[in-house]
Amino acid sequence: MHFLKNFRGFCIVSALAIAATATSQSFAQDGTAPLDPDAQVATVAGKPITNRDLEFALNDLQDQLGQVPAPQRRAAALLALIDIRLLAARADAQGVADDLEFQRRLDFLKDRALHNELFNQEVVQSVTEAEVRARYDAEISSRPAENEVNARHILVATEAEAREIIAELEAGADFVTLAQERSTGPSGPQGGDLGYFTRGRMVPEFEAAAFSLTVGEFTRDPVQTQFGFHVIKVEDARPVQPPPFEQVAGQIQSGIFREKYGALLQDLRGQTDIAIADPELKTAYEAAIQVPQPQ
Repeated sequence: MHFLKNFRGFCIVSALAIAATATSQSFAQDGTAPLDPDAQVATVAGKPITNRDLEFALNDLQDQLGQVPAPQRRAAALLALIDIRLLAARADAQGVADDLEFQRRLDFLKDRALHNELFNQEVVQSVTEAEVRARYDAEISSRPAENEVNARHILVATEAEAREIIAELEAGADFVTLAQERSTGPSGPQGGDLGYFTRGRMVPEFEAAAFSLTVGEFTRDPVQTQFGFHVIKVEDARPVQPPPFEQVAGQIQSGIFREKYGALLQDLRGQTDIAIADPELKTAYEAAIQVPQPQ
């Protein structure tokens, strides 16, 4: 089943990479007015190179040009584009375009480019900020109410030592001071401060004890975990705040892309006769796309 997971993962990653490329297209340099996409910047054997051509090269060669400092990328793209044109002209003159393997590769690249363009038009461009915002609001409103606590703890090796510390606290000792002096945990020097945490972040025994305390209260019995014996004090409790829209908008947008891409493919598969001769590949393909089997 690893193949199937990787297959589905490849489809998703490919789609999102296409989306990133499609949404990044802009004919403007950083901090400058937009460039005329059809303005010529060079010619090679009389054939023009425009700002639009440069933008295509920048997007297509982003892995190679990503290491080039931003102010030099347009020049690097032009250099690459001129080199491509020169070698392409020589290959065309030598009849490379007539080679059968080249034609097959060209067909694949054409199909891939058409796939990417349709994805851009029917998926990427169809997703609006209002749709992303509405999905964010729906997800936030559907979340169950959850609290988080701010706690400290003192970790020691034995139950007897933990009970001694509890007795000192009951007699009025300062929790922070005792944690700095006695705790063996890494938070000891900070007075045992663990910051805020929600359920599911700590080991079960520790979590159950921490969330059973009221603010200002400490455990009256030692709490044993695989790390030792804890004395826990809750300093504060508050409702968990949802992440701001700006922080998660990209993730939500990617999720909508995935959904629309999957729905588009499902619709097209249902309209198209797809026959796979190899039994092993047929089984893998149907499992990967979760095709319902006949009853």
